[in-house]
Formats: sequence, C-alpha cells, structure tokens
Amino acid sequence: MIARAAGGVVAFRPAGGRARLLQPSRLLVLGFLGVILLGTALLSLPVASATGRPAPFLDALFTAVSAVTVTGLVVRDTATAWSPFGQAVILLLIQVGGLGIMTTSTLFALLRGKRITLPERLAIQTALGHIELAGVVRLTKLILLTTLVVEGIGAVLLSLRFLGEFPAPRALWLGLFHAVSAFNNAGFDLFTTSLVRFQEDPFVLLTFALLIITGGMGFTVLADLIRLAWDRTAGRRHVLSVQTRFVLTLSGLFLLLGTVLVLLWEGDNPDTLGGLGPGAKVLNAFFMATTTRTAGFNSVPVPGLREVTLFFFLILMFVGASPGGTGGGVKTTTFGVVAMAVWATIRGRPDVVIFGRRMAREVVDRSLAIVAISLSLVTAAVLVLGVTERAPLLPLLFEAVSAFGTVGLSVGITPELSDAGRLVIALTMFVGRLGPLTLAMALARPEVVPQPIRYPTEKVMVG
Repeated sequence: MIARAAGGVVAFRPAGGRARLLQPSRLLVLGFLGVILLGTALLSLPVASATGRPAPFLDALFTAVSAVTVTGLVVRDTATAWSPFGQAVILLLIQVGGLGIMTTSTLFALLRGKRITLPERLAIQTALGHIELAGVVRLTKLILLTTLVVEGIGAVLLSLRFLGEFPAPRALWLGLFHAVSAFNNAGFDLFTTSLVRFQEDPFVLLTFALLIITGGMGFTVLADLIRLAWDRTAGRRHVLSVQTRFVLTLSGLFLLLGTVLVLLWEGDNPDTLGGLGPGAKVLNAFFMATTTRTAGFNSVPVPGLREVTLFFFLILMFVGASPGGTGGGVKTTTFGVVAMAVWATIRGRPDVVIFGRRMAREVVDRSLAIVAISLSLVTAAVLVLGVTERAPLLPLLFEAVSAFGTVGLSVGITPELSDAGRLVIALTMFVGRLGPLTLAMALARPEVVPQPIRYPTEKVMVG
C-alpha cells in the first residue's frame, strides 16, 4: 500500500515489508535509457544500414541518443547512410523521445484499458513539467491528439509541396518524416544539406517554422490556447494563465530579437544571406531565429555564419524552448524567472512579480539551480572536449551547447569527433533532454522525511 507521498517521492509498503521508494525522475532516466538501448540495437542491424553492413556500435548509439533526445546531431548522414528501415527506426525514436517516455507508455496503457496509477501520474507530471498532479492524464490524452493532428496537417502540406519534385511514395515519406521531425524539434532531415535548398521557398520554411514553434511552445500552453478558442467559440470568457502569457511573451521577444540581429549581422554576408533578395533575407533570418531555439534545421550554411552570430545563437540554444514541449534548453520561463529575479534584486524588491503575480520562492530557487547546473554541465563538456579534440574553442562550445539544448545545429565538427568526444556529446544530449535538475534529483539520495532543524542566520560578503 502507499505509505507516504512527499516531495515527488512515493513510498510503497508491501504487507509486512519495508517501504520501497520510487522516484519519478529515476523512472524517467531508466525509461530513456531503455529506449536508447533498444534503438541502438535496431540501428546496429545490417538491414538498418544503406550498405547492408552493420553500422559501428558507437555510430548507432550516437544516432539513437540524438533521435531519442530529439537533438539532430549526426555522425552519419541520415539520407544516405541509413536504409528506409533505419530511417523508420530514427523516426520512431524521434516520436517517442519528443512525446516523452511516460506519455508514450501512458498511451499504450490507455489503449489496453489499464488504470493509470499514482506513481505513473507523478512520473507524467515530472516529465511534462506540469504544476499540478490533477489532470495529467487528461493532458496526456490532449497531447496525443494534438500531436497526431498537427503532425498530420504538416505531413499533408509538405507532401503536397514535395509531389512536384519527387515521386509520390518518396514525397509522402519526406512529408511525414519532416513533419514529425519538425514538430518534435528534432532537426533530422533527409536532404543532406538540411533546408538550404529551400531557402527561397516561403511555403516550406514557414510550414517548418510553424511546426517547430507549435512543438516547442509546450503542451500546457497549447491546451490553454485550445481552451481559449473553444470558450470564445461558445461565448464563454477565458483568461489565459500566467504560464501561457509568459511563454508567448518570451517566445515572441526571442523571435523578434533573433530575426533583427541575424539580419543586421548576416545581411551582407555572402556566405549566408548576402546573395538573397530582401524578402528572402527576412524569411531566412526569421527561420534561423526560430530553429536555433531548439529545432536544428538550417536554411543557410552554419559554418558560414559570422562569429558574433554564432555566439548569439549560443544564447538562444542555451535558453531553448518552453517547458512541457518537445524542445530542450533551460527553457524560456526559467530564463525569464531568473531575469526577473535579477531585476527585482536591482530594484531592491523582495518578490519576483510577473503579470501581477508573485512567484513562489520554490520557483525562483529551482530556476537558479537549473541555470547554475546547466552552465556547469556545458563548461565541463567543453573542458573535456578541449582534451579529447583538436579544435578551436568556439566550435567546441557551439557543439556542446547545441547538444545540451537538444538543438542539433553544428559547425561541421560532429562527424570528426573522436570516440571519446562523441560519448561526451551523447551524454550532454541525454542530460539536456532529461533536464539537468531532473537528472540531479534522480542521482541524489531522496530525503523522504523533511529536516526539522533550521540553522542560525549568517551573512557573507558577495558581489
């Protein structure tokens, strides 16, 4: 029976036995590891390789990690190195990784008519970053429905566009693969050069951008927007939550700032936007500002970008998408809360206030912890890569941040990494998808009983 639930840890006490602890964060880690190992085994099969020979184990492992973490960094070209079977495996891993292990397992449980237990609900809550435990199963059903609808629409639109350029079966496969990859912010493509060939095609780039934005917005926000549309249609009043307004505001600011700065820095760069017309420049600047957040597609050659643009992209990749979505990074709201906490400190105010609501101290502390752990992780990854690789600092930093943010953009050094370097990037992708705080909680020893002791207050000089 359930003996206690505290701090996200559930204790089960079998009749006459000792309590057994189950942490949702540990369940998530084990679930992702299991899917990665299964994907690695499938990609290691001869039938998965375009040559008919088994892919090297490390290549299969790296690809499986990249797909499950919806990153998109590759050591083998997806279009030419993998067979249709291998590409289908990658697509399945992207879908499972994008939805999340607990969401996918909940789908199968619901299809079997199985009741979702309390531990499973806690794990779903942790995976989705949902604030309340109530309604997580209903939210999971909405996630699955939304995913099918949005990916279906995207697949149809892209397939219709590709029909003019490819045979029907190929066009349909390209439409489906890229719709799933874009909505899940994965960045895997079957064109070898990503979307550079479509840099003057507004239909393709805007379709990809809408899929990326929708997937990275967060399913809680999507649910709130759907309820808004439903209530407005029925003549009922609906007020968007602070979460939704915060996400929409921050996402809009990042997109606007990114578009403007890319235009300023790359507008006259002959290697990127310099040779395009005014409309195409704006389109590609907007697309790169969108995809850099966490998707990993590129419509201009990334190695051709100027260093200042690459550095700015580091910031966008580190921030990433929004909570509960298919993207990575520290998340927009985490960055926003930390920024507002700094602003409150500068103004001498004790509370962090957003849209007329005071943020709970737990939210502020959690945000600061996520940013601190994430910076430490990226720093450690770069320092190790500096030992294992012979490459300049900026490319190594770009690759590490891209892996952590599960973005997938690369300046071209990923295929050239040593075995040790690939393992470092694979581990960084894994931690980035799970979330550094989730992994830290999974590895830490759970404290079921709160500590009753509070120590005396003291101050130290800072700043």
